Amino acid sequence: MPGKRTTATTDAQVLAEFQHLADAFLRRTGLVVALTDPAGYPVGGDVGLCKKCPGSSACRVDRRQAMDESLRWGEPCIRLCANGLAMWALPVMVNAEVTGGLLVRGVTMPGSTEDEADRTPAAIRTACTALLELAVKHNLTNGALLQLHRDDALEQRHRAEAIQTVKEQHYDSIRTLYLREEPNLLAAIRSSDRNKAREIINRVLVGIYTLAGNRRGLLKSFMLELVVMMSRAAVEAGGDPARILGVDYESIAALGSTDDEEGICHWLTGMLERIMDAIHDNRKYPNTVMLSRALKHMEKHCGEELSRDDIARVACLSPAHLSRLVRQKTGHTLSDLLNQLRVNRASLLLRQTDKSLVQIALECGFRDQSYFTKVFRRVAGKTPREFRTR
Repeated sequence: MPGKRTTATTDAQVLAEFQHLADAFLRRTGLVVALTDPAGYPVGGDVGLCKKCPGSSACRVDRRQAMDESLRWGEPCIRLCANGLAMWALPVMVNAEVTGGLLVRGVTMPGSTEDEADRTPAAIRTACTALLELAVKHNLTNGALLQLHRDDALEQRHRAEAIQTVKEQHYDSIRTLYLREEPNLLAAIRSSDRNKAREIINRVLVGIYTLAGNRRGLLKSFMLELVVMMSRAAVEAGGDPARILGVDYESIAALGSTDDEEGICHWLTGMLERIMDAIHDNRKYPNTVMLSRALKHMEKHCGEELSRDDIARVACLSPAHLSRLVRQKTGHTLSDLLNQLRVNRASLLLRQTDKSLVQIALECGFRDQSYFTKVFRRVAGKTPREFRTR
């Protein structure tokens, strides 16, 4: 028999967990899964899955390649064996060491001439997902490492797509690229659309690298410009500035010590994830906390020109949500609440100072004395002059 079989996957605990997984996988998908050693030799489960070529050397090579592909991409990858039947696998792992494999094979693809029923591509993909979920659940594989590989593969795919897009756009300068992509990136960040933001960042990165070449200083300057722009959008969307940039801006300082392209790329994509996390975490705050932030801002700045959008940005809420929340919690509209705060401040100035009505009106955020008098009478039941002379 060629090669040397290993027994790393055959300890009692692994075999017990494998049996639980195999039973659950069969119930969920109607398919049988086998256990192999790292070289692809079967050591557990139904090993006679493929009727055409059980035990052949070609089959073993296919099994090993299926495991290798799965480890590389972080998930089961469907491939065809030498006889045209579908197969997929997952590595059995202890930490980062591959000690065996979980194998599904001998599955008839749509259009096959086999007598057994075909499985649709969607059903096969569902079965692949089920195998991954069960392997992680039963601690037969390193889910965190596979997730890392999936993320890397996705990033590489996005990078390839971005390269093609940049080639098609024919950007003549980094500034042209930046101006074209900035609005879409800002919109994605404000709406917490992480996938869209990643896609745009990949295009921007590829474009910058293509157009900047080896000019590291130019690369870093555009990276900083991007991060400042993204951070501003994130703060407007509710992100915590300290969380985004870090204490003493250590995240910005880290860029200074990074010189290679790969390091700069990882820095920018890491900053994007940090920004999106900050928005997500802040939006989990209770509505009462957000409303309290809005009311404090209104009270402090009621003497200034304040719009609903300004207040909503501070509260990390959408303008419409802020209006609904204010009415729900206070029974007043946002405009009425702001006017009440301004009248309260005006009342103190009327009682405690000799300032003119025009001065008080302007200091309390009213555009002129006439409007001040109209609002004051509606809120306080008398004019400012009547209030002062009472």
